[in-house]
Amino acid sequence: MDELLKWREEFPILQNTVYMISNSLGAMPRRAYDRLRDYGDAWATRGVRAWAEGWWEMPMGLGDEIGRLINAGPGEVSTQPNVTIAQDIAASCLDFRGPRNKIVIVDMEFPSLQYLYHAQERLGARVQVVRSRDGISVPMDELLEAIDETTALVPISHVLFRSAYIVDARAVAERARAVGAMVLLDTYQSTGTVPVDVKALGVDFAVGGTLKWLCGGPGVAFLYVRPDRAAELAPRLTGWMAHRRPFGFETGPQDYRDDGWRFLHGTPSIPALYAAESGVKIIGQVGVDKVRAKSVRQTQRLVELALEHGFRTTAPTQPERRGGTVAIEVPHGYEVSRVLLEREILVDYRPKAGIRVSPHFYTRDEELEVTVREIQKILQTRAYEKYLGAAAKVT
Repeated sequence: MDELLKWREEFPILQNTVYMISNSLGAMPRRAYDRLRDYGDAWATRGVRAWAEGWWEMPMGLGDEIGRLINAGPGEVSTQPNVTIAQDIAASCLDFRGPRNKIVIVDMEFPSLQYLYHAQERLGARVQVVRSRDGISVPMDELLEAIDETTALVPISHVLFRSAYIVDARAVAERARAVGAMVLLDTYQSTGTVPVDVKALGVDFAVGGTLKWLCGGPGVAFLYVRPDRAAELAPRLTGWMAHRRPFGFETGPQDYRDDGWRFLHGTPSIPALYAAESGVKIIGQVGVDKVRAKSVRQTQRLVELALEHGFRTTAPTQPERRGGTVAIEVPHGYEVSRVLLEREILVDYRPKAGIRVSPHFYTRDEELEVTVREIQKILQTRAYEKYLGAAAKVT
């Protein structure tokens, strides 16, 4: 018996859908309704007093909850509005005008982050892109070779968004440390479904968000900064919350706080923080190790089902290198995904990957079979044809 299925009743959407899209948007916990009501009540009844009665501490308080999931200490994780901003804060700590000005990235990174790092070229950065050989994995030999004494930063995803390939982050961090470079690990596709230990991995920064596997909804990301690094870093992307005396409203240069608050900036989105709490706490209660064990079993079954039906997957074949998603490549993949959505089987489609199917701890085994069987039916009946010619849109 699958003990994790007892959590299904916590997620209303599971009652009428086959929810296979936690890699994109985790299912909403029922108790998030209550927390958003708490926010509304606080605003309605306490007004401006709510800031002093809990709102002001929320960005770091939720950061501590997330920190427990990635083995970060208290005050080492700040919450941010999204991962692009979180990465930009880290990048803004660096000076690219000297000889150590190289940023090493791989071409499998999420496009938003590639745009961000190429934009650093205006500040003097040199961006070296390491290209995947198979569209699934990272060529570690080339990546490690690219990290040299001129490298300032290596932003790398723990799990690649297209293929769910798990990168050897420890090897990247060891190489970077040997040449004096820093590593920023993007854990968006791992935190909540693949164990993450920022201390053991030895990374300088880590980012992620609550949108996906943490079932916390949009509007909350996080930034971990290694504590022995933090005090020497002064982000250019800053604001009043990072100031030592924010309510002094002092003019002039920033006087940074000494703790994790120094990586905050403007006023936080309080409703998003309320909404995110429940999912983070549920994952903590379930335990990421249990989530991972189930994920390995179910993604392996998805690969087997896809092959049984004659479909190709663009996911790693080795379970230890595969995150929580299996991308299934079929003809007219985008159009097929639209029909699946109509039929209450929630998936998404990505170019150069296929239909991404992502079970989570609340997924029933039979839902794997339903999903792959329905893909086959849609292809056999050509039900996808009504979407032919429509522009592909992400979901």
